[in-house]
Amino acid sequence: MRTFGRIGGRALSPRQQNLVDTLLPSLSVPDAKAGALPPRSLFGFDPDEVWLEIGFGGGEHLTGQAARHSNIGLIGCEPFIEGMAKALGQIEDHGLSNVRLHMDDARPVIARLAEHSIDRVFILFPDPWPKKRQQKRRLIQPDFLDGVARILKPCGRLRFATDVKSYADEALGHFLAHPEFDWTATRADDWRTPPSDHITTRYETKQLGDCAPVWFEFQRA
Repeated sequence: MRTFGRIGGRALSPRQQNLVDTLLPSLSVPDAKAGALPPRSLFGFDPDEVWLEIGFGGGEHLTGQAARHSNIGLIGCEPFIEGMAKALGQIEDHGLSNVRLHMDDARPVIARLAEHSIDRVFILFPDPWPKKRQQKRRLIQPDFLDGVARILKPCGRLRFATDVKSYADEALGHFLAHPEFDWTATRADDWRTPPSDHITTRYETKQLGDCAPVWFEFQRA
């Protein structure tokens, strides 16, 4: 049986549990009690830019981008401990110091981030909630886009990818209806072909969707 979510859940390995217990606290975004969140202050250096990945799954894209761009600060949000543990392993293996993590829904973090403080946002293959009665739970909704538009810098970029046709159609409609997002595509290959800087994720290789992946790039007005 195919599933887009996570059923059950394997126990973490001893190494993974140790990383969750010891490394995650030092990399975690401060909780809401800390108030407003200027993202550049999260890192032990002054990053050239700060990028946000929402729902990073197994962390392949998040940590791959961090390894390529040591001058960029990356914030990753992922609610599932299995994905968080995998990302922590990659962070330790590659000695990454430019990643900060939030093990929960991204929306509270977005609400606290300073206005116009994020340069790029990645939303890659979010849960499509494929059943009709579930689709109201999809992440891409007008109020969510309001929050993302608030934190993106003018001309900041957002990348959305999915391999579920109904979600692609619905999400594109929401983006096009939003006054703060401009679709950058000028030809079909712009959304049919993975961007040159994309890092393939474990989810993509499973081919769980009902269409070839589409890649929508937007720029904040």
